Amino acid sequence: MRIFTTVLFLLTIISSGAQTSDSLIVKSLREEGIRFSHDNSLTLLCNGQEKFDDMFRAIRQAKSSVHLEYFNFRNDSIASLLFDILADKVREGVEVRALFDGFGNDSNNRPLKKNHLTELRKRGIEIYEFDPLRFPWVNHVFHRDHRKIVIIDGKTAYTGGMNVADYYIKGTEVVGEWHDMHCRIEGEEVNTLQAIFIKMWNKVTKQNLHGAKYYRGTHGADYITGLKPDTCPTAGNKMVGIINREPRTTNGIIRKFYTDAINLAQDSIKLVNPYLTLNGKLKKALRNAVKRGVKVEVMVSSKSDIPLTPDCVFYNVHKLMKRGVDVWIYEKGFHHTKVIMVDGRFCTVGSANLNARSLNFDYEENAVIIDPCTTKELSNLFDNDKRHSFKLTEESWDKWRTPWQKFVGWFAHLLTPWL
Repeated sequence: MRIFTTVLFLLTIISSGAQTSDSLIVKSLREEGIRFSHDNSLTLLCNGQEKFDDMFRAIRQAKSSVHLEYFNFRNDSIASLLFDILADKVREGVEVRALFDGFGNDSNNRPLKKNHLTELRKRGIEIYEFDPLRFPWVNHVFHRDHRKIVIIDGKTAYTGGMNVADYYIKGTEVVGEWHDMHCRIEGEEVNTLQAIFIKMWNKVTKQNLHGAKYYRGTHGADYITGLKPDTCPTAGNKMVGIINREPRTTNGIIRKFYTDAINLAQDSIKLVNPYLTLNGKLKKALRNAVKRGVKVEVMVSSKSDIPLTPDCVFYNVHKLMKRGVDVWIYEKGFHHTKVIMVDGRFCTVGSANLNARSLNFDYEENAVIIDPCTTKELSNLFDNDKRHSFKLTEESWDKWRTPWQKFVGWFAHLLTPWL
């Protein structure tokens, strides 16, 4: 059945003739139930300072509701400032609801404790934990809520790869600077993100939150001012769709998006992802793209916040380099960004890594942006980051990785289904 599906997909590509990759990826995703709208503005927020400055400014101007869903809120200066702002909004009559993941909280080095949660609730902030860790502490082996979503008044939304932590601005001692990407959306797709949040909120809290007042994405929020502008000529008319991965219901949607995006590429692919452990289909898709004459560029970080996984990543990109992929090793801190740009026509910004956990287990969400201007903005950032990277060659590989490190990478790639 899988062979038949693959053959059918390839025949679709061949028969598409002059169709471009962006129209084909939209067709592919629509067949999976993904809805695209055409009335969106989308502004890239290219580092932690930009994200938090922009988002905090928007939250301070909220009039009705603020909804937040994060993998974790690290108990540090940025989270403290955020919670102070949210408490101020509660006193003004704004509804504030926040979700965080149990494993995401307990696994970071500054978790929110019970006393912190009690204090936040006293201040009027409704905050709940998705799937708290419990004896025998194995409930989080599989599904975790890895999304990063904020919706303000049902009109302005933020999503991307950053949690709430000060290291997105200050960096860490282990990896230095921490690079990541977020975006702000206004338009119909705010409603899609709101629906994702409310579904998870009702699942966790057993409430029945609903109502038209939460779905006002098409109305815009003219009273929220001072934010970074969307400078593209397509602002207000961008085609955007949200791909939402949930266990058991939309298991393969993000994996399918990436695989199809690579298979449909006709000219160029630029890919940045921190945990590029890659399954067999994605590796094959990248190799086949090179064979078709597509210029494939991949960027991964020389530093990481976790052990073993980066060794698997380095093993993979070395193999891809030998097959004709241009591989860039980023050295100025840790590149935690999760983006792909295809043919200069479409791109994605979101929470999903290209590892087994994100693609097979976790709750994830990505914005797919069918817009050459936004794609160009991301592409320019990629090219700029080459200045802080070295290009992988056989010579640089042998200088960079010791024989023991190469062996660890080989061993780590055997664990790909679990990394």
